[in-house]
Amino acid sequence: MSIQQQTWADLEALRRRKPLIHNITNFVVMNGTANVILAAGASPVMAHAAEEVEEMAAVAGAVVLNIGTLWPGLVDACVKAGKRANVCGVPVVFDPVGAGATTLRTEAVKRILGEVRVSILRCNAAEAFAAAGRPAAIRGVDSLADEADLGGAAREIARQLGVTVAITGRTDVITDGTAAWQCRNGHPLLQAVTGTGCAATAMVGCFAAVQPDPVLAAAEALGYYGLCGELAAPGAAGPGSFETALRDRLYSITRQELLAGLRLEPR
Repeated sequence: MSIQQQTWADLEALRRRKPLIHNITNFVVMNGTANVILAAGASPVMAHAAEEVEEMAAVAGAVVLNIGTLWPGLVDACVKAGKRANVCGVPVVFDPVGAGATTLRTEAVKRILGEVRVSILRCNAAEAFAAAGRPAAIRGVDSLADEADLGGAAREIARQLGVTVAITGRTDVITDGTAAWQCRNGHPLLQAVTGTGCAATAMVGCFAAVQPDPVLAAAEALGYYGLCGELAAPGAAGPGSFETALRDRLYSITRQELLAGLRLEPR
């Protein structure tokens, strides 16, 4: 079965099973992220209270941790949810938003990676380097890193951290240190709408809930999400209508469109 066919099979499984995706995520983009999850076919819950996250994680298909709007209590909730997910065999996807930008963020990422067995780290290049304790170029939460040749560095970081790393940029690189894929799907308008990276992380969580191989789950999710961005762009007048069109395409993409348009290749 080709990666394109496997992606369609997993998307169908997602829509049939409608797994619960437990998000501890960025307050700025919470509504948009939930709508993206719904459009793909899964069921979102945005539960942040430390008093309930363990119960929610235990019944989820995947747990998605995102430190975009960060305060110390959020880290406590992430660790609690992540640990319970580990005990219950639930995959954990972590988005270390802005790692390296401030001491608080860098320490939060260290703690979560140190205490939780993360399945997939979805991040930009600078965040990946910062998570691994390497020098990184970052402004606010945006990467300024050179993405010219990330393949070798991504493999090293994946081995060092013991996680599957999905680094998104002009070309997405997904690797566990051995197996590796690159994804060339996407559109510039994805960078003109806040939260599209956070939504991509949630999409990785959706596929991780139905595809047990974390490398395949991340590659399929990013390919599907990026391709839907490409399909949405021609009919959009700008970022506002693009955001709506993106959700529509996530919901309505056909098998033929996905098989023809998915640009995933082994690396």
